[in-house]
Amino acid sequence: MSAWTEIADGVFTRRFEPVNITVTAVLGGEGVLVADTRCSVREGRELRAELAELTPLPVRWVVNTHTHFDHMWGNAAFDVPHLVPPADFWGHQNMPDFDPDDPEFVAFRQSVRNESPEWKAKMDELVVRKPDHLVADRHVLDLGGRSVELRHAGRGHTDNDLVVWLPDAAVAISGDLVEQSGPVAFGSDSFPLDWPRTLAALAGFTAETTTYVPGHGDPADRGFLQGQQEFVTSVATQIRALHADGVPVERAVAAGTWPYEDASWFANAVKRGYAQLSGELGVI
Repeated sequence: MSAWTEIADGVFTRRFEPVNITVTAVLGGEGVLVADTRCSVREGRELRAELAELTPLPVRWVVNTHTHFDHMWGNAAFDVPHLVPPADFWGHQNMPDFDPDDPEFVAFRQSVRNESPEWKAKMDELVVRKPDHLVADRHVLDLGGRSVELRHAGRGHTDNDLVVWLPDAAVAISGDLVEQSGPVAFGSDSFPLDWPRTLAALAGFTAETTTYVPGHGDPADRGFLQGQQEFVTSVATQIRALHADGVPVERAVAAGTWPYEDASWFANAVKRGYAQLSGELGVI
């Protein structure tokens, strides 16, 4: 766990374990916006305490950059009914519902519970608080003398990636569209063929001097973003070439030439890319 670092006027980032997540706090005249809330309600309460040490301002806005557990399962810790006004919870409209009886959700929660006694305790008290303010493409929040834009640049890490853009500070809180502590992660809900143009769109509505806050790792500059775009472009290009050459999906990872030495890292990218090319995942 690191200390809060002020990367621009009234914009603070901090890296937390587990999973090395980067949380951002944006101070406005009427309260604090917090982007992402960690992996559990217990961790969310810890985050609330750390924010209280940072500023006496109340948390008025909670924004989830996407639906993954390490970015939103702490939400419930900020759902404080006696706070007047209570915090608003924001996310993208494609965020799925969390049916506690859904077999996939139950299985994932159980797999996390099995990691350790500490994780079991966290999962036993888990309440998933989904955002109820949902953004399609763009929405502007007024934090009190400070405007913040919530922007959906396109599909990439998921189909519900949401960027928090601060024009006055030239800071883009980018979630897992941008990764600094390791290569970008192609999960089972990623869109590898869309990701390059999504990063191009992100570059398009931000400034050359922008600081990009990743979902995991330290803030980075425009040159780093360009490097990430080259990385995902090379992956998308390889997937398209393998598919065009008729290489079966089960052989494509081994047959490909990848921009990272561990070819297994791209297994999900290949599956998802092939599914996109076959039309199973909508328009490319």
